[in-house]
Amino acid sequence: MVGTGTLPSATPVTQMRGSAPVTSFAPAVRARRRAALAVVLCAGLTAALTACAGEDPDKGTNGVGRLDAAGIDKKTRAAADAADAVRLAGTLVSKGGTYRLDMQLNAQGGTGSVTSRENTFELLRVGDELFLKADAGFWNPETDGEGEESDQAAADKLQGKYVKVPQGDPTYRQLRGFTDKKILLDGLLTLQGKVNKGDRTKVAGVPTVRIMGGKGEGGALDVSLKGTPYPVRVARGGGGGTVTLADWGRPFTLEPPSEDETVDYGGQLPESSS
Repeated sequence: MVGTGTLPSATPVTQMRGSAPVTSFAPAVRARRRAALAVVLCAGLTAALTACAGEDPDKGTNGVGRLDAAGIDKKTRAAADAADAVRLAGTLVSKGGTYRLDMQLNAQGGTGSVTSRENTFELLRVGDELFLKADAGFWNPETDGEGEESDQAAADKLQGKYVKVPQGDPTYRQLRGFTDKKILLDGLLTLQGKVNKGDRTKVAGVPTVRIMGGKGEGGALDVSLKGTPYPVRVARGGGGGTVTLADWGRPFTLEPPSEDETVDYGGQLPESSS
């Protein structure tokens, strides 16, 4: 006889099998398992929803993604100005033509190559001394007349040699601009119009956040979200070309070429073709 009170959760159920009674706990056990499974599922769903709701996209980054566009612009410009060195590679389009650059720059000067529509030449600047190395085609441009410019022998002599560009030469200022970190970065990193914040993406595997001039017509910068907030890619407004920036702060040595690598041009340098 069962007394009054609450039944235990695992009340045995007695059934007859043949002449022998059999006690079963199965219904209560199944109920407990279902209840336990429901608790686990609810807890898991709650944890997943909480994680999604509270996930911080800037966790593990340098934090500039939390800033507004003006704040990111200020941070990245300051980082670029403070860096001792940088490498630029890409295309610049201007009224003077289209140029492909691959330049290493620091406060003392720069070294690398510039390719125009018709020529590829190397530049090396140490302080105010600027040197140019080009092939024979650069030194012997096609002309309608005859004379020194068409002298193939002279062009062959200059080919593969560094020529010191006189500071009074009309091309000195233009060529020096390709080797000047401040001049190049000031031009590349200045966005036109109101600065707006864009999407997050990756550049060469580096997570970035984009800022833009207007909706992009004033240029765009992809800024690193890892480490120092350097700009890692620049898209210039108006189809002005795209340049990647790398090796920020990585030191390199600049030295003038040796005497046997240098030759005197002896006249005004030809203007580079675009």
